[in-house]
Amino acid sequence: MSNLYDLAYDLENALRNSEDFQTLKDSYAKVNADPEAKKMFDEFRTIQMGLQQKQMSGEQITQEEVEKAQALFQSVQQNEVISTLINTEQRMSVTISDLNKIITKPLEELYGPMADEKQQ
Repeated sequence: MSNLYDLAYDLENALRNSEDFQTLKDSYAKVNADPEAKKMFDEFRTIQMGLQQKQMSGEQITQEEVEKAQALFQSVQQNEVISTLINTEQRMSVTISDLNKIITKPLEELYGPMADEKQQ
């Protein structure tokens, strides 16, 4: 049997060489090459990460923060270069989520569905 770490590195290489990752790299490079898009994207990411941190720490997100994030998101969606990057990121996120489900399947089979899933 192959070493699990060797398989993980093989998976990393497969991910790096995947069409979706190459598209993500290209999209990210295009955003970085456009000063206006880069500034807007950096601001969007900063706000997004700040809201996620607040949410994870149990802090209340204000209505003003929600409105600011929504307004910025609408602006970001209007920028074709950024919109393409965000769509590509979402596809990569789905791929990684699917891979995670596959990798953790033996644990789920061993322990059964998580408590949250049992309640649904």
